[in-house]
Amino acid sequence: MNFTLYGTEGCHLCDDAAALIVAVSTGLPLNVFQEDIAESEALVEQYGTRIPVLRHDGSGEELDWPFDAGQLRRFLTQTLTQ
Repeated sequence: MNFTLYGTEGCHLCDDAAALIVAVSTGLPLNVFQEDIAESEALVEQYGTRIPVLRHDGSGEELDWPFDAGQLRRFLTQTLTQ
């Protein structure tokens, strides 16, 4: 399963989200790609005030920051079983 973490360079919240994703997703069958929204006007418009946002690429479901380990685990588990 593929996920995209939308964020931007220099965003400490994005760094925190990425670290939490690494910690929680250990052993799960998923790939997480990081996308810098600064490279696209459309992404800035869509995610500029919401980053970091984790998106399940298959279903389009999104998890907006702030999220904790429990919320992240539920989101990942829920989307992996779809």
